[in-house]
Amino acid sequence: MTLQALVWDVDGTLAETEDEGHRIAFNRAFEEAGLPWRWDRAVYGELLRITGGKERLLAWWQRVDPEAAAAPATAATVRRLHERKTAHNLELLRGGAIALRPGVRRLLEQAQRQGLRQAIATTTTPDNVTGLLEVALGAAGARMFEVIGAGDAVPHKKPAPDIFHWVLERLGLPAQACLAIEDSAAGATAARAAGLPVVVTRSRYTAADAVGEVLADLGDLGEPAAAAQGTAGGRRWSGVVDVDTLRAWHRGAAG
Repeated sequence: MTLQALVWDVDGTLAETEDEGHRIAFNRAFEEAGLPWRWDRAVYGELLRITGGKERLLAWWQRVDPEAAAAPATAATVRRLHERKTAHNLELLRGGAIALRPGVRRLLEQAQRQGLRQAIATTTTPDNVTGLLEVALGAAGARMFEVIGAGDAVPHKKPAPDIFHWVLERLGLPAQACLAIEDSAAGATAARAAGLPVVVTRSRYTAADAVGEVLADLGDLGEPAAAAQGTAGGRRWSGVVDVDTLRAWHRGAAG
């Protein structure tokens, strides 16, 4: 089956949003609320094993103050904190603090020119997605994606495959006609469970993830002046990931 669509993750895949955006935004929300919590890089890296910002907040609260976390008002407090965190993250985005990762804009635009359909499957909120696309790609950024599956669109987040099933249903495509681009073990697991082959471009927090069987495991997508490094088909690979490369890897998976 020929490759017809790319399904992109957002955080860590399109941009290094976790360290340069979400972590800082969480800390600003905590300070604003008068909470003594501060997440440094080590703590945040550990918390990233939990997908979803609200889920991450609750897990942290249960760790540091389980009695308070069990109170009836906890869910509402978590929602409010997460809303303020999202607002702070959007401020960081609009201030230019977060840029697309190497090769992302090039591949997005090339895929669009060549008629590949594109979609997003992520656990981050819709506002964070559209904010990043608007700032990084301009007013037409969101229109590059036919389907955007984000936030609480499904009940179970990655590594569950729910968000990929949701996106595939709206694309009207079988999983074998698509390719997922992810940065983490949770994302790769979710995509594979939905039947999609996966290309991994590891981000700052996922360098040590055991991603399992993927078409390629790379540091980024590469640029002409700075080739991507990693493995493809179990062998060392260096180059620039373009549409022809993805089509070849996809054919190899189908064959």
